[in-house]
Amino acid sequence: MSNNKAILTCALTGVLTNPKQHPVPVTPEQMAAQARQAFDAGASIMHVHIRSQQEGMGHMPSWDPDVAEEIVDAIRQACPGVIINLTTGVVGKDISGPLDCIRRVRPEIAACNAGSLNYLKLKEDGSWAWPPMVFDNPVAKVQQFLDVMQEAGTHPEFECFDVGIVRSTTMYIKNGMLKPEMGLPEYNLVMGVASGMPCDARLLELLPEWMVPNAVWQATLIGRQEIWPVHQKTAELGGMLRTGLEDTFYLPDGSRAGGNGPLIEALAQCAQNAGRAIASPAEARQMLGLKA
Repeated sequence: MSNNKAILTCALTGVLTNPKQHPVPVTPEQMAAQARQAFDAGASIMHVHIRSQQEGMGHMPSWDPDVAEEIVDAIRQACPGVIINLTTGVVGKDISGPLDCIRRVRPEIAACNAGSLNYLKLKEDGSWAWPPMVFDNPVAKVQQFLDVMQEAGTHPEFECFDVGIVRSTTMYIKNGMLKPEMGLPEYNLVMGVASGMPCDARLLELLPEWMVPNAVWQATLIGRQEIWPVHQKTAELGGMLRTGLEDTFYLPDGSRAGGNGPLIEALAQCAQNAGRAIASPAEARQMLGLKA
């Protein structure tokens, strides 16, 4: 599998990072410019979060389909042939916002958060960094997302924050929740959330054993300089590769990245170190079973 071409994803901006403190793009123009840098560096997929366009509110998410359409159109125009991967994560039962955005934008891929997680983080003094919360993704909610993704012709990327969610995703697939026309089964191993899977390369050798045959998998690594050896291991094991300002601000040498382009350049180097060429958007579509 390690001889496969490497599919690179750029996670452009993330959900809550403050653009006043970090170089994250917010406006359609900024998103398109950052996407183009990543595209030129080898990213065939752009993972897109939509931010509020109101003055001073760029750190807040938006589920306005008009804004989503404007941003995605700008990225597609800047990056001919690019694959859009739209976020969908929301806490609570009301998922009308992300469903409306999927229907409007019709992304080639959308995140499908595949299980619930106690979403926790501690400060150095042991106090909570934010009030403890549950990122709730029961099976009925997962099914609602899959129904709309099927309707929109969108391929689900199953977001797995811990080992149990990997195994749950395998059950969804065996149960028939993923329809054949929705592409190959895809597991995204999210590592580095404080209360989820740690960013540990040893897990990458074990977790594919709990996936269905012929699945594709990706590692999303959240952290600082320490994530880069795990990216290298992902490349060596044949996984899809993802980074961007949503996941880290740090390059392999510990310096801060000024944008998404340098991060994707470093990711492409991991693939090349492993003897893998970089997949074009057309090749990525074929490898994932997406419609051309």
